[in-house]
Amino acid sequence: MSRKARAQLPIGGLGVRYGRSVRNRIGRILVESRKKYACTSCGNLAVERSSVGVWQCRHCGNTFTGGAYAPTTKTGDVARRSARPT
Repeated sequence: MSRKARAQLPIGGLGVRYGRSVRNRIGRILVESRKKYACTSCGNLAVERSSVGVWQCRHCGNTFTGGAYAPTTKTGDVARRSARPT
C-alpha cells in the first residue's frame, strides 16, 4: 500500500533544511502573498501582488501600495482610522 499523502505548503523545494518553524513561517507567508484579495475600487477578487509592496487589480487595473505580503497592514489600518475626518 502507498503512504497517505499530506498537504504541503509551497515549501517543498526547501527539503529538510532550515528547521520546521522557519519552513512553516515561510510557507504561511508565501500562501498569504500569493492569494487573491478583494479590490478596494471595484470589489472584485482580483488583486494580486506584482512586486514587494505593490498590488494590482487584474480586473480594473488599479495599482496601489500596501504591505509586503498583504495589501493592507495593521499599521496602515490604524493610520487610516486616525486620518479619517471627523
